[in-house]
Amino acid sequence: MSRSLRLGLVYCMLIFGMAMAADAPSTEAVDLTRRSLVFDGHNDLPWRVRKEFQGDWRRCDLAQPQVKLQTDIPRLRAGALGAVFWSAYVPADTDLAGTALRDTLEQIDLIHQMIARWPETFELALSADDVERIRASGKIASLIGIEGGHSIQNSIGALRQLHRLGARYMTLTHSDTLSWADAATDEPRSGGLSEFGEDVVREMNRLGMLVDISHVSVDTMRDALRVSTAPVIASHSSARAVADHPRNVPDDVLRLIAKRDGVVMVNFFSGFVVPESAALRKDMFEVRRKLRAELADRAKADAAYDRWLDEHPIVRGTIKNVVDHIDHIVKVAGIDHVGLGSDFDGVAMTPVGLEDVSSFPNITQELLNRGYSAEQIQKILGLNTLRVLRRAGEVAAREATSHAKPKGE
Repeated sequence: MSRSLRLGLVYCMLIFGMAMAADAPSTEAVDLTRRSLVFDGHNDLPWRVRKEFQGDWRRCDLAQPQVKLQTDIPRLRAGALGAVFWSAYVPADTDLAGTALRDTLEQIDLIHQMIARWPETFELALSADDVERIRASGKIASLIGIEGGHSIQNSIGALRQLHRLGARYMTLTHSDTLSWADAATDEPRSGGLSEFGEDVVREMNRLGMLVDISHVSVDTMRDALRVSTAPVIASHSSARAVADHPRNVPDDVLRLIAKRDGVVMVNFFSGFVVPESAALRKDMFEVRRKLRAELADRAKADAAYDRWLDEHPIVRGTIKNVVDHIDHIVKVAGIDHVGLGSDFDGVAMTPVGLEDVSSFPNITQELLNRGYSAEQIQKILGLNTLRVLRRAGEVAAREATSHAKPKGE
């Protein structure tokens, strides 16, 4: 049997499985999803490949189903993905080890390797125009997002280098507060952004990199929105009024994001979107940080953290919990300011109906069930994210023109 025939059979089996599942998407939902630009703002596949397969694509053939992962090519096709921000994530504690930039470069290289290894499926996208062109060709537009400002190791020059390598957003922090930006899940140092943090935001505007306020404190969110001249995104966050977790966005910030024409991309992690689970996991980052400080042996600290997680089991929830966040953001910020940032392969548990990257038609179905129009659904699935990416490029182009020297100088 040829490789193409095997892939075709796998694809058909995935579609059949979706059709046979409880609450499976209707033909209308599947067709609408396939006609839409499905744009996922955050997928952590590169880090999972580093951890599970030693960063070696020869050990992880994405063209075949991958039982250890939530992402592979057959399921990407079944989910009708048109564009994805692949996360070049490295842990926040690499900053203390002094390896954050090096490790981030390796993760970016891993993304480039993926694109080169499966060129019939992926193509690097650097702009909104690239996204539209690549999707029209039948490929998946592959963008790069940096998850955490620790990756630049306090260097604007490093930020520029990451941009040259293809990065088109940077999350200002991850779990730990930096010297220049406060995180949502750590003690504050600057009361938001320091002066250097504001310079980072301005440079991102100049470069055309989207400023990502997932993971940051509310004060950092507000400072970033005040300083940025381009729309700001939350690449994988949800609504705090629905699930009270520090990783989620409060209503006043949702309104500010709308005023700045930004987008909140709803996260799928059960611990952030299911209210009961968010209450149980509020302190998860602090617990892990404390255990690593107390136990010198990293393996023992991680084992202790795993025991804590087992002792605080969370409710998985359903796709309805995720769409509750979409509903709330639409109510508070408007239909033009919500998108999807799954966090697939970066989280251990997702709601029923959102098991992996094949699940996006289920979101379309639930939105249809709640009375959203096809036009509104297409905005949520990806057009809103495409708009802010385009706007960031326009702001960068405008700044480049305004700073250009007049002829004769």
